[in-house]
Amino acid sequence: MLTLDFAFFLLAGPAVVFAGVSKGGFGSGAAFAAASVLALAIEPSLALGMMLPLLMLIDATTLRPYWRKWGTREAALLVAGAIPGVIAGVALYRVASADLLRLLIGGVSVAFVFWQLSLARGWIRLAGRHIPDWAGPIAGAVAGFTSFVSHAGGPPAAVFLLSRGLTKTQYQATTVLVFWVVNIFKFIPYAILGMFTMETFLANLVLAPFAIFGAWIGVKMHYIVPERVFFGLTYVLLMVTGIKLIWDGLT
Repeated sequence: MLTLDFAFFLLAGPAVVFAGVSKGGFGSGAAFAAASVLALAIEPSLALGMMLPLLMLIDATTLRPYWRKWGTREAALLVAGAIPGVIAGVALYRVASADLLRLLIGGVSVAFVFWQLSLARGWIRLAGRHIPDWAGPIAGAVAGFTSFVSHAGGPPAAVFLLSRGLTKTQYQATTVLVFWVVNIFKFIPYAILGMFTMETFLANLVLAPFAIFGAWIGVKMHYIVPERVFFGLTYVLLMVTGIKLIWDGLT
């Protein structure tokens, strides 16, 4: 049961602003933390159902500033895998172990940060080759599945995108485009599974301005923060996201 009282909005307001900032300017996958925060106060499926329309609103708000600035090939590869991933999420939603999934994705996120650090420090040397195209649909499938069951599709997508040599704007625009498509595709299954209620709809109406405000801040921060700082912050957020997923999976 979702109780729309002052205490709930005191928790939900900042969480939704954070989601807007993360999705609007820093496509690191940290936006899913808003649903995790809300799940502390309400039943998790309602937290997911309440966040989806707000995430779609953030997508719509941020799509125009990044229009056609994305990596078209990277976006297509991720979406190609994400759609089947969402379908798998629909099929497995009632029986899949969310904790095991959190552990796997959290482990990938943390491992990726250490991988990038090893490359930067020269501990590992490569021939300057990007992650190949075939890895895109695989990352997309994981992103689509985890996005469906926890809105945590960002880390697997980031693992692929951050190794493709995109600029920070191409990277951000690609995440906006990919998850705009993924979230639209998730909407009908969410409705069929009963994850939307009148209470979540009323909460969406109240929290919509918070989502738009957060997205606006994120877009502004994206163009102000230097590229090196942006990717450094992204790695930090990936580490925090990964640790949070691991912690949730274990506890």
